[in-house]
Amino acid sequence: MKTLIDKFNRVLENRVRLGIMSLLAVTDAMDFNTMKRHLDVTDGNLATHVAVLESNRYVRVRKEFVGRKPQTTYEITPTGRQAFASHINALEQFIRESRKE
Repeated sequence: MKTLIDKFNRVLENRVRLGIMSLLAVTDAMDFNTMKRHLDVTDGNLATHVAVLESNRYVRVRKEFVGRKPQTTYEITPTGRQAFASHINALEQFIRESRKE
């Protein structure tokens, strides 16, 4: 079992970061307020976790003005999609193996 746990992605072990990646894996992009509402987190909490994902190149952040209001939108990168898929596969494998015991 230890070798299975070693396959987990430490960046994605946090529930908020896993939630961000889960949301972005099923949509083209999501704006800050929508993501914050789905995850039920504060502005600062979301910004902190997105920064970690961005520094690992898992998420792309786009800032623009819509009318006169700033809007921040997030997208999953190909690197992020691969990391997310590998992490989910490792979790599923761990669950399958633990049921056998």
